[in-house]
Amino acid sequence: MIDFDFHPPEGAPPAPVDRLTTFERLSKLITEVQDPAVLRRITADLAYLRALMGERQPLDAYVRATQGCPAAGWPAEYVTAKGEQARACLDALGVGWGPTTITDLAQVEGPIDADAAPDAIRQAATEYEPAVRHMTDSSAPYELTVETTSVDAYWAYWLDGAGQRVRLRLNMRNATFTKVQVRQFALHEVLGHGLQSASIAMRCQAEDVPWVRLSSVHGPQQVLLEGLAQAMPLFVSPDDEALICRVRIDHYLQLVRAELHLAINAGTPIEECVRHARQRVPWWSNDRIAGTLTDRSVDPLLRTYMWAYAAGIDWFANLAEASSATITRVLRAAYRSPLTPVDLAALWPQGPTVGGPGSSHN
Repeated sequence: MIDFDFHPPEGAPPAPVDRLTTFERLSKLITEVQDPAVLRRITADLAYLRALMGERQPLDAYVRATQGCPAAGWPAEYVTAKGEQARACLDALGVGWGPTTITDLAQVEGPIDADAAPDAIRQAATEYEPAVRHMTDSSAPYELTVETTSVDAYWAYWLDGAGQRVRLRLNMRNATFTKVQVRQFALHEVLGHGLQSASIAMRCQAEDVPWVRLSSVHGPQQVLLEGLAQAMPLFVSPDDEALICRVRIDHYLQLVRAELHLAINAGTPIEECVRHARQRVPWWSNDRIAGTLTDRSVDPLLRTYMWAYAAGIDWFANLAEASSATITRVLRAAYRSPLTPVDLAALWPQGPTVGGPGSSHN
């Protein structure tokens, strides 16, 4: 998860106001602005405020207004194919598919002590940083702080910050650490979210940029931010068999979560959703399945934000198979601007539809 202030103001920030006052001010402002990027952000803010105050739009309309892409989903056979790809990667590591898959994978990867994780993540980030900077053409400095916490929330890792200051929080209640996961988190959180945000912030300090300089997880940049961060190993370390296995598993799991996201919002009975989840992912616990359904149906923030993970990783995993020129064009643009799905499609017109081509749930 990421929240970031690309251009922090000097002095104290303005005092917040109540939701309705904010809604009314933004409703007036949207009639006065013409810049497309600002209009998209205000549209997202208004849709999210409506949800916070009790209005429940259909999922597709809500996700289009906030994340900037359709909640169309993917055909069942496509999801199955990505599952087979993940199984093949696990087979190559000697890990079977069943109730203990993730536990067995962690043993193969090499668990590390939680207390050693922050320094290990820093070290991995240092090793990968030259390759990421070359790939993205970024020279932005950043100051990394790693903190540990323990909260009852879905997230295991949270990055936020302002300007060149980047903070990574590890939720020790949910986080697990292996040698492979350390490499994955260094690419995802530090060099994906952290360096990317610092790079965009550096541009904001030098130019009068045409977008709102404060990111939020209900806004239309999350497909870029979460998508690229999840898929980063495909671009930086494609020969790391164990690391790529994690990406293939994550891609499949996000597509399954998207299936459940669509199903529960379409009124599919809980029993049917649970059967589908257990059939697709035999190692998910009851608590994990229940949380997945709750987050994507009841919580106004997660109902939109969680869609960005599936939409993002699918688009960027496909980008990894494009030409080197296309990859370079997209990744360098991604470290200069908080791109929206519309921007991504313009950079790669031949790419897949962000948010999926459609599924049986729609």
